[in-house]
Amino acid sequence: MPKIMEIIAKETRGTSYNTFKYSFDSIGLPSIVYDDDSDKIMKWQDSAETVKHIKPVDLKQLADTIVEEKPLINYFLDGSRHVFKVDDIAYNKQVFPVVAGQIGVGCCKRVDKKMQPEAFYRELVLTLPDKSNADGWDDVAYFASKAKKLNESEELKRLGLSFSAIIPYATSKNGAPEAKLEDRAIGIIQDYMIESEKRMVVELVKKKLLGQDSYLLKDGSLEYKVMKSGREDMRTLQKIKHNYNWVIGVSKSFNPESCMDHTGKANSKYITELPVYHRTPVARFENRDFLGDVQFCVWYIRLRDKSRTQTPFDGVVKVEKIMMDEEIENGIDSDVIDLISANIINERNPTCYGTDKRWANHLYPVFLTESYVKSKYISSELFLNLF
Repeated sequence: MPKIMEIIAKETRGTSYNTFKYSFDSIGLPSIVYDDDSDKIMKWQDSAETVKHIKPVDLKQLADTIVEEKPLINYFLDGSRHVFKVDDIAYNKQVFPVVAGQIGVGCCKRVDKKMQPEAFYRELVLTLPDKSNADGWDDVAYFASKAKKLNESEELKRLGLSFSAIIPYATSKNGAPEAKLEDRAIGIIQDYMIESEKRMVVELVKKKLLGQDSYLLKDGSLEYKVMKSGREDMRTLQKIKHNYNWVIGVSKSFNPESCMDHTGKANSKYITELPVYHRTPVARFENRDFLGDVQFCVWYIRLRDKSRTQTPFDGVVKVEKIMMDEEIENGIDSDVIDLISANIINERNPTCYGTDKRWANHLYPVFLTESYVKSKYISSELFLNLF
C-alpha cells in the first residue's frame, strides 16, 4: 500500500525525498508568538471595571464564603497540537519541507464534583508549499481534492483515520524574508487548531450550555489574531465575540513586560509583589491590527504564596475576558470580576505537583482536560509511519 508521501508526490507532480522524520516538540519549537500580543501596551490607568481600584483586591474572604456553593465555572477547554517534519518535496528544482500535525481540542464538564468529557475534536492536518499547486487552480478546491484523494488510501481506511485538510503555506519571501518555511507551516497548523477551538465554543453556545451561572474556562489566551484563512465567519473575533460572553481565558504563562504603569514604564514588579489570594486592578487594551475591533479586560491573580514557589511569577495566572458592547463604556462589573476571581482561586486545589512542572500555575480541572486531550492522540510512531 502506498504511503502518504507517495500519493502526494504523484498527485502534485513533485519529488519526495523520504527524508528523516521527527517531531518539532522533541527539538524545541520555533519561537512563534500566538498566545499573546507582545507589542501591546496595557496600562493600569486604563481601567476596564466599574470600580477604579488602585491597589490589589483581597479575595480570600469571598473565596471562603462561596467554597460550598455551586462553582461558577463548569466547562473547561484545551487545545494542543503535535507537529512533525515528515518529508522534503521538490517542485521546479526547489526543495520544500512538508509538515504535518495532530490537533486535539477537548472540552470537559464538571457534574456533581466529577469531571467528564463533553466534546473532542481530533484533526490530522498536512501542510504543503503553495508551489505544489503549479497549475494555479483555486487553492481551496485544489487542496480539498487532494485531501479527498489522500483519504481514499487503503492504509488510512484500514486505520480509521482521515486528514481534515491539506493547507498550503506561502513560499514567497515578500513581507517576511527572515521567516523559515518550517515556521510558516507550523503557523498554519496553529491557526487550524485555533479555528477548532473557536468552533467548539460556537457548538457549546448553540447547545445553550454556557450562561451567567455556567462559565467556560479556556486554557490560554483569548487574544486570537485576525486570520487570513479558515472559515470566513470565524476569521475575526468581532464576528464571534458574543459567543464569548461567558468565556474566560486563563494563561499559566505570560509576558509581564507588557504591563505598563501610567508613565509607560514596565510594571512587572507589581505582579511579583501581588499578595496571595489577591487580584490586580483590571486593565483594558485593544490592538486593531492584531485583534481587530475587540476590547479586552485583563487581570492577574496570585493563587499560591511566592515563598513556596521557585520564581516570582509562579503561582500567578493571567485572566482575560472579552468586553461586550455594553461593557466597553463603563467597564465590567467589579463584583463579577471578584466572583470570577474567587472561583478561580477555589480551583487551585488539588494540585498536580510532581506530575506537571507548571503545577503552581495549573488549575486541576484544566490539568485533567489537558490529560484527556493528550490521551486521545495516536502514537507519534504510528503517525510518522503513515508517511
